[in-house]
Amino acid sequence: MSGINRLMMLLKHEAVPGVLLVLAAVVALVAENSLLAALYDRLLSTPVSVTVGDVGLAKPLLLWINDGLMAVFFFLVGLEIKREVRRGALSTLRAASLPAIAAVGGMVVPAAIYAVINLDEPENLAGWAIPAATDIAFALAALALLGSRIPVALKIFLLALAILDDLGAIIVIALFYTADLSVSGLGVAAVGLVLLTIMNRVGVLRIAPYLLIGLVIWVAVLESGVHATLAGVAIAFMIPLESGDKPSPLLRLEHALHPWVAFFILPVFAFANAGVSLSGISVTDLAASLPLGIAAGLVVGKPVGVLAFVWVAVRLGWTALPERVSWPQIYGVAQLAGIGFTMSLFIGTLAFSGIEQQAAVRLGVLGGSIVSIALGMAALAWFTRPEHSVGPAPMKV
Repeated sequence: MSGINRLMMLLKHEAVPGVLLVLAAVVALVAENSLLAALYDRLLSTPVSVTVGDVGLAKPLLLWINDGLMAVFFFLVGLEIKREVRRGALSTLRAASLPAIAAVGGMVVPAAIYAVINLDEPENLAGWAIPAATDIAFALAALALLGSRIPVALKIFLLALAILDDLGAIIVIALFYTADLSVSGLGVAAVGLVLLTIMNRVGVLRIAPYLLIGLVIWVAVLESGVHATLAGVAIAFMIPLESGDKPSPLLRLEHALHPWVAFFILPVFAFANAGVSLSGISVTDLAASLPLGIAAGLVVGKPVGVLAFVWVAVRLGWTALPERVSWPQIYGVAQLAGIGFTMSLFIGTLAFSGIEQQAAVRLGVLGGSIVSIALGMAALAWFTRPEHSVGPAPMKV
């Protein structure tokens, strides 16, 4: 086998996107804590402008990454959500009930823990949603590293949980992390969405018109005060999935965008947002209410919330565990859901603008995510050994 073929096989491994995220975050940390710190900060603050005639956008590079590249990421998330709801793991009420209940618990309990820890510092309460998010790439990469010992049903459960978690994060961003609204901007975006809906209904299958109108919607949303990444989700929901005997525009876009998001957009986001100066940091700083609330929400709140809500739902007969999946294995997946990283860092950029608060957010997210991945992988490695591999039979609903 040639070196190129080996490289292509390696890049197709499920764990690679998570590994790239780790490497990007490490590079950012090294840069911010070395002689490269000034260069790193100057790079992210570099002004970048795009103009057409007298109309243009001018923002620092960091905001182009967080508002522009992440809109593409959310666009892909929207495509995945639509596909899973229409055809996949969320296409029936029974299939969606278990991960949906788990996702609710995995958002409510971490947010509550964060709020309790930060009650005495009301200026920190804006970050309540930071530990409620799950990083799909990291969580699935952790499962991939454990190999074929992981039951397929457990992988599907984690994927559905993470997707619904992202949907919850999208709703939270839309409701709680928007600035003053511009009616004209929202009006233009609404007209664009109506046009996309009409195109979908009349059977337009060419991708270019959707993307062109989508670009206008993104600019309008960016200027409206609603976070621009939400435009990506709204546009994705308008892309046709069903196309008769012709290739599906949604599936074509999802297939084309996935490598760009996994191998470029998410690592670039991690590099731009994970850099935090560790100079002078002490145990007192790590135990401050902001990073402690985030870390506790991720490490404790996520598994407790997921397990508690799922246990209650199963006991009440609303749903059932997947076949041959045990409660300890559900705990391992619930712990992996505490890997917040990308989404948690992103919500942190929306919640806080102060340099010190953003540094504290990064400490909490990085610390909590590292502990969660270690505990989750250890639990799954132990409880998916042959003597632990047989879980309970599915309960009848």
